[in-house]
Amino acid sequence: MNDFILGILLQSFIFSIMVMGVYITYKLLDFPDLSVDGTFTLGASISATLITRGSNPLVALLLSVLGGALAGAMTGVLNVRLKIKDLLSGILIMLGLYSINLRITMGKANLPMFNNSTIFSESNMSSSLFIALGFSLICAILFTVFFKTKLGYLLRATGNNEGMVISLGINTGSIRILGLALSNGLVALSGSIFAQYQGYSDINMGTGTIVTSLASIIMAHSIFKNVRLISPSFLCIIGAFLYRASISLSLKIGFNPSDLKLVSCIIVIIALYIGGKESSFKPKSLQLVKEKGQAGDLSA
Repeated sequence: MNDFILGILLQSFIFSIMVMGVYITYKLLDFPDLSVDGTFTLGASISATLITRGSNPLVALLLSVLGGALAGAMTGVLNVRLKIKDLLSGILIMLGLYSINLRITMGKANLPMFNNSTIFSESNMSSSLFIALGFSLICAILFTVFFKTKLGYLLRATGNNEGMVISLGINTGSIRILGLALSNGLVALSGSIFAQYQGYSDINMGTGTIVTSLASIIMAHSIFKNVRLISPSFLCIIGAFLYRASISLSLKIGFNPSDLKLVSCIIVIIALYIGGKESSFKPKSLQLVKEKGQAGDLSA
């Protein structure tokens, strides 16, 4: 297996964690959360700053997750408590995070950590691949297990039929905030891992996060929508691979890096066409009986 394929797989595993985070908001909560462009960079900035100050790389990952979760929760607070529209809430947090990320990196738009130890420091390409795969699989398993719990079913029901959940006397606002926190925590973790893999953080590295994630989700969902044996988390891994492979092949056949946004747009259009022009991000229908049974147990 040559370095080209290894590189695609490695980046796919890293970005699949980000795709899982966006999947929570777009497919399950039906919430257009644009703050992920900022939280991806937030995770990278926290990781780079801590590592350059001598912190353990794993501790940096953990604190990046907490930072991303806090930012996601703030998006939820703006929407739920202050009644600001969901799209605008995400935009406001994304804009605010630009300045916060610069503050974290002490005003440096680019913060290298080549001389510091990261989770990839002692690894070659093959071992780095297994490290990225390990993090991706851990997140996929936790993702799957969580959404089989009562709280996970309740979060899915909130996005699918919020009125029914409210009728059961459950505070859907808190559930929505939790979902946004989980989503952005995963996105920040992906940004933190990616920064450690690259060896630096950059203030603009999160630009296009939402496009990348949506393209991955659309591609996987459009191609494998009739395959019910694949769990959503592993669908995110497949989607991330399909997207990264498409982008890498585009570069290999001669496209300029400046053309990648256009390439991403074309990929999304093709994926939508393959999927029968399915443009809705509404969650899959859950069985009403299951929702009532799970949510009813919580309200008891």
